[in-house]
Amino acid sequence: MHITVDRIEGECIVAELENGDMVNLPRVIAPEAKEGDVISITIDHQETGRLKDKIRSLMDSLWEDEQ
Repeated sequence: MHITVDRIEGECIVAELENGDMVNLPRVIAPEAKEGDVISITIDHQETGRLKDKIRSLMDSLWEDEQ
């Protein structure tokens, strides 16, 4: 998905989605963004898998400690 920065208002980015809807986003997600910039939003499947594995490992170690 691509969103276009319409304007910056303080700590918010006002952006237009591909369907024309306008949304407010926290400035911290793209602090260098300026009016007219296009921001890409993607799902990082590799990182998602890594985090799931890490959480599963933490949960497994919790259950092991209780036995």
